[in-house]
Amino acid sequence: MVDYPSRNAVSFATLAGMTGVAGSYMAAGYTREFLVAPIDDLVVGTTPGLIVAWMIENVGEQGHLLHIALSFVIAIGLLAGTAIVGLHIARGFERPVIGVGLSGVLAWSLTALITAEPLLAVGAAGPVTVLTAVGATPLAAPEHDPSRRRALISSVSALAFIGTAIGFRQLTADDDTAGGEPLDETTDDGIATLMQEAESKSLDIRGDVPGLVSTFEEFYNVDIAEFDPNLSPDDWSLTVTGEVGDDVTVTFDELTDMPTKHRFVTLRCVGENLNGAKLDNAVWTGTPIEPLLEEADPEGECGCAMLRAEDGYFVQFPIEALEDGFLAWGMNGRSLPQSHGHPVRVLIPGHWGETNVKWLTEIELLDEEMDGYWEQRGWHGTGPVNTVAKLWSDTVLDNGNVEVAGHAYAGTRGIERVEISTDGGSTWQDAELSEPLRGIDVWRQWRYEFEPDGSHEVVVRAIDGEGELQPEERSDAFPSGATGWVTKTVHG
Repeated sequence: MVDYPSRNAVSFATLAGMTGVAGSYMAAGYTREFLVAPIDDLVVGTTPGLIVAWMIENVGEQGHLLHIALSFVIAIGLLAGTAIVGLHIARGFERPVIGVGLSGVLAWSLTALITAEPLLAVGAAGPVTVLTAVGATPLAAPEHDPSRRRALISSVSALAFIGTAIGFRQLTADDDTAGGEPLDETTDDGIATLMQEAESKSLDIRGDVPGLVSTFEEFYNVDIAEFDPNLSPDDWSLTVTGEVGDDVTVTFDELTDMPTKHRFVTLRCVGENLNGAKLDNAVWTGTPIEPLLEEADPEGECGCAMLRAEDGYFVQFPIEALEDGFLAWGMNGRSLPQSHGHPVRVLIPGHWGETNVKWLTEIELLDEEMDGYWEQRGWHGTGPVNTVAKLWSDTVLDNGNVEVAGHAYAGTRGIERVEISTDGGSTWQDAELSEPLRGIDVWRQWRYEFEPDGSHEVVVRAIDGEGELQPEERSDAFPSGATGWVTKTVHG
């Protein structure tokens, strides 16, 4: 029997796993057909709700890096395991051809099973087979000790392949933040009117505060997993089912042929901290959802509805809220970007951002309540959004005064006033507010200028359109959204 040193087997297997994942990425891109994507879905889906809540509150946006990193490690480990099997057959039983071939077949089978993409699975199997073949080659006489040199060359080659895969995909990747195709010319006038309205009503704020319409790059984005569905309008349809007289299915062409409207709608994330930046507004193009509900002819005591998305997300809320809902296929004059729900998402006025389901495919009418995705994980964020005034900017002006500014939002209740205190809450003054935009679910900008005298404890609070003062008591985002007055020490 030829003497095969075993100390390098793990190294070659790890390289095989890394290049296999890179090969899958090169073949599939950063899509749901990439080997890591279904593994990430499993990781996210099986993580206990308490851990998810803790990560959202304490780690924030960077939390997704942890679960995606774990998913990469699992994917590399699985492919490395197929290489270990091949190396064991090749080295231990002196059957290099059989061992190498077996590793390739196992890597292909495993990837195809996980991704359900047999053709793209070749992208992962190829590099695993090559690295296993290199590791299975018999060594020459021990005095020449070629194993270290071969391992070094293999490592450099593997890193070069990984870099090539990343570079190739970066060059060929689409820029989703730019949005999709421009909407039909017949819709341009209505959109342009709203965009001009937002520009004309924006306050002249010197600090870094977003305008009244958020760009694609500015608009916050939160999903349950790392990889977005890639749906074509030609393949998309929406079905209204459940407690109905007849199921109703509508295609994208049928939906866009329905009466088209343009609306300002603001979204706020239930998981953001009190003064967080996950609050944005856009001009949305779509059609009301109520005609589809009427066509489905709800039966019995349908009190709620479950909305389901292509990515496996689902959310339940009262059907009364759904009746005011809006099926959107456009955003700021262009078709929805993939990351914002292309081709169709739903917008539910006055509710937390999580209820505005992206990649919507099904509406199920129910005669009894069921927990949605986040309710199963301990959140209670499907109710009306909490009132908040954000303090996003403090700027020393040329005249020496200090300008503080931000946005205020209260869902469909609207914002009546924003009050500012520069002495920690002892006295209050009205802030300047932007003129209301048309619509029932829209934010407002505010600004206030004062002459500083040392440091000031600035406090901001809002009064909604029903005359209710924003609650002072602070609460964390979990489980029902952050509350409290925003405070900040400002130095003149």
